[in-house]
Amino acid sequence: MTRFDKSKLPSRHVSVGPERAPHRSYYYAMGLSEEEIARPFVGIASAGNDSAPCNTTLDAQADAARIGVNEAGGMPRRFNTITVTDGIAMGHQGMKASLVSRDCIADSVELSMRGHCYDALIGFAGCDKSLPGMMMAMLRLNVPSIFVYGGSILPGRFEDKDVTVVDVFEAVGGHAAGNCPLTRLTALEKVACPGHGACGGQYTANTMACVGEAIGLSLPNSNMAPAPYGSRGDIAIAAGKQIMTLIERNLRPRDICTREAFENAARIVAATGGSTNAALHLPAMANECGVKFDLFDMAEIFKTTPYIADLKPGGKYVAKDMYDAGGVYMVLKTLFDAGFIHGDCMTVSGKTLAENIEEISWNPNQKVIYPVANPITPTGGVVGLKGSLAPEGAIVKVAGMQNLRFTGPARVFDCEEDAFRQVEERGIEKGCVIVIRYEGPKGGPGMREMLSTTAALYGQGLGAEVALITDGRFSGATRGFCIGHVGPEAAEGGPIALVEDGDIISIDAVAGTIDLHVDEATLAARRANWQPRSTNYQSGAIWKFAQTVGPARLGAVTHPGAKAETHMFADI
Repeated sequence: MTRFDKSKLPSRHVSVGPERAPHRSYYYAMGLSEEEIARPFVGIASAGNDSAPCNTTLDAQADAARIGVNEAGGMPRRFNTITVTDGIAMGHQGMKASLVSRDCIADSVELSMRGHCYDALIGFAGCDKSLPGMMMAMLRLNVPSIFVYGGSILPGRFEDKDVTVVDVFEAVGGHAAGNCPLTRLTALEKVACPGHGACGGQYTANTMACVGEAIGLSLPNSNMAPAPYGSRGDIAIAAGKQIMTLIERNLRPRDICTREAFENAARIVAATGGSTNAALHLPAMANECGVKFDLFDMAEIFKTTPYIADLKPGGKYVAKDMYDAGGVYMVLKTLFDAGFIHGDCMTVSGKTLAENIEEISWNPNQKVIYPVANPITPTGGVVGLKGSLAPEGAIVKVAGMQNLRFTGPARVFDCEEDAFRQVEERGIEKGCVIVIRYEGPKGGPGMREMLSTTAALYGQGLGAEVALITDGRFSGATRGFCIGHVGPEAAEGGPIALVEDGDIISIDAVAGTIDLHVDEATLAARRANWQPRSTNYQSGAIWKFAQTVGPARLGAVTHPGAKAETHMFADI
């Protein structure tokens, strides 16, 4: 077992020297020996809880990591953080807490690590915002870190086909349209989610799990194993052992997450038809380590990345199928062989991405991942947009879409509830462009997702017949011509605040444009009459978020990040 010199590790402040006797007394109270207190302290952060199946196995996996840490000569110190589960927060005021929770997770992990002077971090997360929140904390602290995904749910079976929770959301729209009897909806809801794990399609959780591997913070091919699989315990133990190697080598997250690594991460998002939320989370992660990487940087990468993984919601398969096909590294291999991946980026395995990829053999018998030479489409499943309606950009997921251009008259709503009510009442006309505004980071506050509305539209058969634009967000499960992250947001007086019913809006996901066809004189008159709006959130966590949150194109971050640092926690 390696003996570690704690003289330069953060935990020396709570465990070394006569003056730390009071601190050590707490560790003795918890049953630690003198030899154990002398080891490096490894924080094991778990987002485990009973809020949703995404999180229910995380604590057990985190406890398994203790075994690996102990065996490799470290002292594991487990603690928990929160999650807000989007599938349950969706479609009501609870969704305003979702994006706020990402920063709360990062902050809470940071504070626990700082307060207790832990030397390294293993983070376990399972639900959408907990993945980037955990990785943001790792980059902020810059102690040796490994990110572990809790794993996806297995698909449900209904009417002899695989289903996910998105089928339930869309069935709600079908029921409202008279196309889905209540008995069928009830039967579907009872089988769509058959057990533990995060939503199975290439929604936000699985997208960010792919990012964890592509950016180098997760062990190779560790994140696609479904949550119920016994191998998840083995992965946790391996992470526990490997974290001690990272401490020994002093290999830190910012050594791994370079600009090139962020480009690799954007490639995996586009290649898998991933969630548009990645365009918030990758810039937020970049902010934590001082890398310039915003929505426009991602959009440039999206333009040149082939879409090669046939995953829901735009495709046929779920995360389990991708795991069976060879996992994230099977996607990385074909991208790397075609020159789309920076192979010299370091990873937590202690090897470069190229060295890890060398150990992967292409599986010609699987049907989920296409070779780059024969992609599903030649450009990525996610597209950045810019134009007179969105001078600071917007984003759309085009995976599985046939028509990439849309022009129509605006139908304007100032909150999601009003739009959803009209959808439920069959009040949306074919050919219109639905605009849902004042749902941005500041204006919401909290930048809600709109899955309830978009899924209901699909359930009514309108998914390909309308477009939807918002300064809020969309679930990774959303499909159809749905444009989010429009900036500047309405609360900042952006052009989306000036749109009126009947204005013509055009979207071109081929050219990457989104334009409002109203002359400048008319817009100037509207702008002169526009007044900022107040929200009902005038205290508490959501109010605090609104006071400091920045624009969506920069990740909707709430602090200056590494560029303003005068010191780093890892070097205290």
